[in-house]
Amino acid sequence: MKIFIDTANTDEIRIANEMGLIDGVTTNPSLIAREGRPFMDIVKEICETVDGPVSLEVVSTDAAGMVEEARRLARISDNVVVKIPLTGEGLKAIKALSAEGIKTNVTLIFTALQGLLAAKAGGTFLSVFVGRWDDIGSSGMEVVSQLRSILDNYDFDSEILVASIRNPLHVLDAAMMGADISTIPFKVLMQLVQHPLTEHGLELFLKDWEKVPKK
Repeated sequence: MKIFIDTANTDEIRIANEMGLIDGVTTNPSLIAREGRPFMDIVKEICETVDGPVSLEVVSTDAAGMVEEARRLARISDNVVVKIPLTGEGLKAIKALSAEGIKTNVTLIFTALQGLLAAKAGGTFLSVFVGRWDDIGSSGMEVVSQLRSILDNYDFDSEILVASIRNPLHVLDAAMMGADISTIPFKVLMQLVQHPLTEHGLELFLKDWEKVPKK
């Protein structure tokens, strides 16, 4: 399973990239806004830091506007992928952009059938938002499982991207279900690295090492 980091903070991206964990980056208008920096400054720095796909989201709501905006975003760097919302207008834009060879990340997918439509339209990545389902007492991961079964029945090139991840269990479930990608907030990514038994074991090893004669 590929790991993307879900952030627009270039310091977080750099740290995770140096650890060898990052296959790509996903951003959205909310994440960009938190940084308080010019959009282009952030985007160019991210694209220079990470070799893999960098998802940038359109803010237009009509198909023609989405396509025009997507073309501008795609010109920023060869590794830019354009995020398009799963709406009727979004599907029109995805079909048009796919025909032009522009990769898309279909965002705000909440059902397996929405994912199927996105795949048929030619979406590159299908972003299933699991955490927002969990927030209202439903199972977001069940949608991932359903979509995995549907895509495995057919010859789609689209990849399932698990988004809106809240905790390490979401990542574990995604990997066990065969999701292609998980996009993970920096905080959760660091939680994957850490475990109290690992820290305790390292502490014991170092204490024992101090007892070993050095000459």
